[in-house]
This record gives sequence, C-alpha cells and structure tokens, in this order.
Amino acid sequence: MSVPVRLLDHRGAPLPTMREQARQQAREQERSAMARLRARFDAVQTTNENTRYWANADYLGPNSELDPGTRRTLRSRSRYECANNSYASGMIRTLANDTIGTGPDLQIVDDEIPSEVATEIEERFREWCMVVRLTQKLRLMRQAKARDGETFAQIFVNGRQRYPVRVDFNVFEADMVATTIFDTSLLNLLDGLYVDDFGNVTAYNVLREHPGENFQTMVLKADIIPADQIIHLFNSDRPGQYRGVPEITPALPVFSQLRKYTLAVLRAAESAAIPSWLLETQQPPSDMELGAAWDVLDTERGMGMTLPAGYKMSQLKAEQPTDTYQAFKREVLAEIARCLNMPYNIAAGDSSSYNYSSGRLDHRTYFKSLKVERAYIEQAALEVLAANWYAEAIRARNYLPDGSPDELPTHCWTWDGEEYIDPLKESKADQTDLESGATTLAAIYARKGMDWEAALRQRARELELCRELGVPVPGQTGAPGQPGQPGAPAPRDLEDAVRNVQEETAAAAAVVQAHGKGWPAIEKFLGMFFPWAFHNG
Repeated sequence: MSVPVRLLDHRGAPLPTMREQARQQAREQERSAMARLRARFDAVQTTNENTRYWANADYLGPNSELDPGTRRTLRSRSRYECANNSYASGMIRTLANDTIGTGPDLQIVDDEIPSEVATEIEERFREWCMVVRLTQKLRLMRQAKARDGETFAQIFVNGRQRYPVRVDFNVFEADMVATTIFDTSLLNLLDGLYVDDFGNVTAYNVLREHPGENFQTMVLKADIIPADQIIHLFNSDRPGQYRGVPEITPALPVFSQLRKYTLAVLRAAESAAIPSWLLETQQPPSDMELGAAWDVLDTERGMGMTLPAGYKMSQLKAEQPTDTYQAFKREVLAEIARCLNMPYNIAAGDSSSYNYSSGRLDHRTYFKSLKVERAYIEQAALEVLAANWYAEAIRARNYLPDGSPDELPTHCWTWDGEEYIDPLKESKADQTDLESGATTLAAIYARKGMDWEAALRQRARELELCRELGVPVPGQTGAPGQPGQPGAPAPRDLEDAVRNVQEETAAAAAVVQAHGKGWPAIEKFLGMFFPWAFHNG
C-alpha cells in the first residue's frame, strides 16, 4: 500500500498541493471581488471613525425591534417631555387641533337619495356626534398617537346613554393592550394582538386595568376583544409592523439638548448677575483695609463712595445669552418640527420672519400632511363608527326619515377649511378658476370646510329675504329697483316695457305726421329722442 508523499516547509507544516493552491486562489479572487463590490457604497465601509456611530444599528424585524420594553421606554420619555417642555406640549396640541378642528361632518352624496332625506340623515349623525363627544375623543386620540405612538378605542353599546342610538366608544392608552403572564396562546405573538395566518389582526388582548395605576391588583386580568370592535390608530413605518412608536421619537434627544442649553444659558446669566460689584486690589493680605478675601460688603442703592488707595471697583460682564442663542433655538426647533411635517412658525408660534410667499410655501407640506392624516382617520375610525351608528339608527323607531336606505348611503367627510394667509388673493384665484371651469363650487366649499349644497340653499334664502324686504343684496351695488337689486324688474319685464314704449311712441308719431306740414318742428324734436318712430327726421 503506497503512502502519499507530502513536502514540508521549514516549520514542518505540509505544503499545499496544486489543487489546494487553486482553491485558495479562487477564494482570494472571490473575496477581492466582494471587496470591490462593497467599496462602491461608502456606508458599507466600517472604519475606526464610524464604528461607534453604527454600533446601535441592528438587523431586527419590525416587531422584534419594537419590543414591549422599547415601546414602554419611548412612551414614558415622550410623555415626560410633553409634560415638562412647553414646545413639545404646544406642538402636540397644535397638531391635534389642526387635524381634527371642530370635527368632521358627514355629507351624503348619493344621487338616489332625496335631498331632504340626506339632509336629515346628516343632521341625525351630527346630533349623535355631539352626544358621544366625537370631536373631543378624536382630538384626544390624535394627541395620544403623536405622543404615545398609537391609540385605541373600543366600540360598545352604552346602556346609560339617553339617545335613540346608544352606540358609543371609549378611548384607552396603548399600555392596556399587552400580553399577560397567564396568556399562553401560541397565536398571541405580537404583544396583545391575535394575528391569523394571513397577517390580519383578529382580536386584541385588553387589560381591565391600566398597568401603571396605583389601585391595580396584583394579577392583571385581560379580555379578548374582537378586532371589529377596536379602533387602532398608529403609523406603520415598516411592512409587517403592528405597533407604533411616538411620532416625536427622533426629536426626543434634541428636546433634551434644547432644554439643557436653555438652562445653561439661564444659569450663567443668573450667576453673572448675582454680584453687584467687585473690589480689586494689588495689596498683600496683611495691608488690606476692607477685610479679607471673599468678604461680602453691603451697599445702599443710589449711594456714592470713595475707595481706599490701591482699590478698584468693577462689575462682572454678562456674556449670556450669547448672540447665537436665538439662532441655535431656531435651528433646533426647526429640526424637531420636521418629524411632524410642521413649519417653524407653527412650531415656535413666531411668524416674524415670514412673508406671504414663504408662509404659503411652508404651509403646503403641513396642510398636505393634515389631509393624509384625515384620510387615514376616515378609513380607520370614522367609517367604522358611521357603519355602527347607521346599523343601530335604521333599527330605531321614528329616528331616520322615511325613504332612508337599509345601508349607509354613499357619502364623504368634510373637515374644517384652511385659513387663508391672504384672503383677497385666494378669493380672486377661486373666482378665476370658477369662471374658467378649472374648479367647482363643491371643491371651493370643501376647502373651506363647508357643504356646498347647504351653502347655496342658505344663499338663496338670503337673496329671497333681501328682495322681500327691499334691502340691497350683499355683493351688488345700486339702489333698490335698479338691475341686480330688490324691486328691480326681471329681464323679461324690461323687454315688455321697452316694447310698450316703442309702440306708444310710434302711435304718437303717426298722429303727428297725420297733421301734415303744420307740425315740422314738433316732428323734428321728437325724432331726436325716438329715431325708430320717425324715419324722415
């Protein structure tokens, strides 16, 4: 039996064979190619300078990254910042007020529904919104979504509600949707959410008590609520994400920097303002006439004094706040507001550096984000609430008008309109677009947060009352009786009056001409004013 012979190097290790050398060379070429490929992206390179910067970058999934502990910490810090920082609190409140406003209105746009029936359905829904305080709850949910990252509401039948339709909903915090230690179901994989094989949330595990309340029991009990009874609002930044984080999460470190810098500036200014004056001397301690070093001397306000020989009085120079303090605050606030798509003047409540063009340009992004948020609220909350309300309303006796369909008719939602920066320019632009056919009355009134049909009916009633009382019509000039004003004859009446005058004048002209040559002066005179009656004038 032959034994293969291997050559050894100077250390006694076997030298690689030709096949092994070929494999090693191929691996080196592959590593070199991969290195050249990665070198095309600077962000892929890991150096001594960026190692610490990318230390927290991970490869976790969307739900593993947002584990319960991480979301709990972010919520608590966001709530703390909003409770102690006036800028954070103001931004969250402003965002909720601008998004919800005075609340959405239901508008029926089904052509098969009579206008009277549609108007009464809209009025009934408006009454129910006032009973359940829809606007206040939506505003609260918008604040919680921005501050906590997500918000929940449960739809239920309120037996104590004194209204024909007893559908109601309660808002609760994200802390109450969690997994308890007694929940061992394999389906509950996402911290309080039951998800089926298709990725649909089928139920929510809702705690009966808030885990942070002082009166909670030792054992947290939970109820499984079907998904069709829960409203869940949150921003999903990654596919497959089921829970949300605060919208101001990127700005939390910047908020702390702003507060630290503000406190440091204030502390430095206070420290410099505490001593009123200082005494300086070059004398040795043994020859000092006004006490030892660091002694405190009292002086009276408005007095003058003489100093001993060798002493000099001076004051500390206040160097705070610095000239860059306002610029720093502006840049920090602009960075904070960017994660909310909010312009600086709204975030800071200061428009002193804005003009019409810059204000309009900055507000375009903000108003567009409000429209996107309203569309999401309509889909995730309003449609669910309206469907539940109508299902109960159609069963209530003598609640909806006769002719109401069995299901909620085709509808849309109207919100508060945008406030114009320059109303005159905006009105002229709307008038030009309307005359050119580039827009419609429905679009213009919708942008103002108004129902165009209701507005036109109200305008018709006002015009009719103006004509009845004989007062000038708003928006039209002229005295009563003139064209366009109350008491003025209709165009058809004017044509008849002109025709009568022409006929009477022609008859008078025939009488004048019948008298012959005795009336030439009268005929010429009348022909100057009524040329159609005198052809020989």
